[in-house]
Amino acid sequence: MQMSEPLSQKNALFTAMNRFIGAVNNMDQTVMVPSLLRDVPLDQEKEQQKLTNDPGSYLRDAEADMYSYYSQLKSIRNNVEWGVMRAEEQRRKKDMTGPEPVRTEPESDMDLEQLLQYHLKGLHGVLSKLTSQANNLTNRYKQEIGISGWGQ
Repeated sequence: MQMSEPLSQKNALFTAMNRFIGAVNNMDQTVMVPSLLRDVPLDQEKEQQKLTNDPGSYLRDAEADMYSYYSQLKSIRNNVEWGVMRAEEQRRKKDMTGPEPVRTEPESDMDLEQLLQYHLKGLHGVLSKLTSQANNLTNRYKQEIGISGWGQ
């Protein structure tokens, strides 16, 4: 279900975050048996590129199946919804032996407004790509189990 958005809000970060969360929620509701996604490649075109491109890329992409991608998208959604700080707190509880991360402050000479615009633009682009990929994963799952026209 898509809501009509005013043109001024189409590129708003909040709108992009809501679209991403909605796409992942839709993916999560559609994928009833996530284990069916194991060993299913993300994209057939990517598989063909692996055979012709970088000889070491198979090591990087060895675990790149739809299940790992499904898990990654859900984890990113949790970070967007609950915040990165909360996710880091949960990781610290699991791993008490790790050292405290070093925090770096932005350079004082840099214009903070430009820095914010740069990061917002990057975040918006990443959220748009993740939204598209969550929608693609949902559609691929429907194709794999034979309900490709269902729910559209």
